[in-house]
Amino acid sequence: MSISIRERIEELEKEILHVKACLSSSSKGRERPEKFHSIRTAFQRDRDRIIHCKSFRRLKHKTQVFMAPFGDHYRTRLTHTLEVSQIARTVAKALRLNEDLTEAIALGHDLGHTPFGHAGENTLNTLLSMGFIHSEQSLRVVEQLEYEGKGLNLTYEVRDGIAKHSKGKGAILSQNKQNMPATLEGQIVRASDVIAYVNHDIDDAVRAGVIKAKDIPEHLVGIFGKWYASRIDKMVEDVVESSLQTGLAKITMSEEITEGVAELREFLYERVYFNPAASPELRKTEKIMTDLFVHLMENPGNLIKPYPEGDSLERRVGDAIAGMTDLYALRLYEKFFFPRSWPVL
Repeated sequence: MSISIRERIEELEKEILHVKACLSSSSKGRERPEKFHSIRTAFQRDRDRIIHCKSFRRLKHKTQVFMAPFGDHYRTRLTHTLEVSQIARTVAKALRLNEDLTEAIALGHDLGHTPFGHAGENTLNTLLSMGFIHSEQSLRVVEQLEYEGKGLNLTYEVRDGIAKHSKGKGAILSQNKQNMPATLEGQIVRASDVIAYVNHDIDDAVRAGVIKAKDIPEHLVGIFGKWYASRIDKMVEDVVESSLQTGLAKITMSEEITEGVAELREFLYERVYFNPAASPELRKTEKIMTDLFVHLMENPGNLIKPYPEGDSLERRVGDAIAGMTDLYALRLYEKFFFPRSWPVL
């Protein structure tokens, strides 16, 4: 009996990939067992399910930092996701780790992000009594919200990588194993996420006139270079070289690069994400989300899904708002709170 294409791919992984790579054939599996596919491996199927789900498509109209409708070249959550995927795959290939697993985690890592970027996440965290963390919401999306409450039934490894990709202002690659993805591929995405956003958010901030290139601390320019591409290249090469030096015991960065990336991130938080000049706009988005939350709590109607079963109305309203794009939230706000013209009689 001839073996399937999927089985040939799995055998090829065993021959080519590093001994510490997470093999498709070694996955811990799914919560709901499924038949194996004849062509695609488990991680390829996960990647495809993420790309084809509604939450992924909505990322194109979710703010990364600057509202995209007012400038076609600003990053959105979708373009951010694609940049993370590209960086992560480059690292995975260089280290001979599983690209399919890496790509699936990268493409799914921000599915739970709110509209209006950092301000949206902070606002929803304040509104919900249980709080809100976008990485936890991303996991909730793939486990409980997509496919009308059935979830995507992804493998353990992809779900683990999605849940543990975010570090906020914490350690980029934590020494606490409980905070880190179980696979090296998941750890790559965690590093690639911050590499992507510290670079493209600086690029967008300069484009928007919020900062000037000369505002970037001079010693950081000395470490990473002056240009967007050179900064990414420096960080990616360091991840690859530093991880190889550990024998792939873990994904890591050198001390100099780790400190430099952390300082760039702090610079962004101070000068861009919560720049005092942006306060009026932040207050507007806070008001939009707060008013929508209050209205939907009082008038859920058919906008609030009846699943997950057993969850509170508050939690499901949070799901609805987190899932909105910027454009949809603005249209809904206009519908609920703007006066309408009387029809001509």
